[in-house]
Amino acid sequence: MMKTKIRHPEKVNKPVNPIKKKPDWIRSKLSNSKEFFLTKTIVNQNNLVTVCQEANCPNITECWSKRHATFMIMGDTCTRACAFCDVKTGKPEKLDPFEPYKISNAVSKLDLKHVVITSVDRDDLDDGGSNHFYEVINATRKKNPKTSIEVLTPDFLRKGDAYKKILEADLDVFNHNIETVPRLYLKVRPGARYFGSLELLKNVKKINKKVFTKSGLMVGLGEHKDELIQVMDDLRSADVDFITIGQYLQPSPKHHPLNRYYHPDEFKELENIAKSKGFLLVSSSPLTRSSYHADEDFAKLQQNRLKNN
Repeated sequence: MMKTKIRHPEKVNKPVNPIKKKPDWIRSKLSNSKEFFLTKTIVNQNNLVTVCQEANCPNITECWSKRHATFMIMGDTCTRACAFCDVKTGKPEKLDPFEPYKISNAVSKLDLKHVVITSVDRDDLDDGGSNHFYEVINATRKKNPKTSIEVLTPDFLRKGDAYKKILEADLDVFNHNIETVPRLYLKVRPGARYFGSLELLKNVKKINKKVFTKSGLMVGLGEHKDELIQVMDDLRSADVDFITIGQYLQPSPKHHPLNRYYHPDEFKELENIAKSKGFLLVSSSPLTRSSYHADEDFAKLQQNRLKNN
């Protein structure tokens, strides 16, 4: 009689892409500061979603200790499944009509001088959520007239001119991350298109010259230096003002494998190259993220624009 071979679960479900040990220069800090818990309380009381939590940002302790949280609107479920991202994918719930009020209220309670508002991708909506962005920005501006507002948006791929609705609101910074080099898009951002993202950034600046445009890159996904330089050139051709460059940190064995960790000296080299391209501002370090030090960076953007005029 033939014996049935026993399959051990630990062997069947072994990690696809084992996570590499982090180097000494990448370390998240723990905090028990009152400001950190105050931020957490306000976020929870208003039933809000933050990208800090959903994407497991390594800077959450530092930022929340400064009362700086990046709000993620339109739910916690994304319609896409980017290989680098830790935000869950699935069928999102209906939009919360009270979210604009909740965001504006949280910004007021935290007494934010600068706020970053981002979202999941909502390909299920006819406008990709642009009108909801508009409503959140307007409500935030009305309750917090002195607060500068930065948005980090999806690409609104195949949504026509829907993104233009956001530009009807009174915002200060329009950010859309390019994320990686064109060669890696099908693996890293299968639902997005490199030149579609570039076109979005280019059109935003054409429509509103006063708005600062911003985009971010991750490194460590398997890109080459010359490819990163080409992306910098492409972003400058799209008249992007501010570029952020940070280390990709693999969320789990199921995500896109980490190719390698960049040394801080390499980030400094990339910063110098980007500055030579003519960006108004460059932020390049292992822990740099789109909204990391966003309030301080906005002040620098304003100063640098004045110097260049």
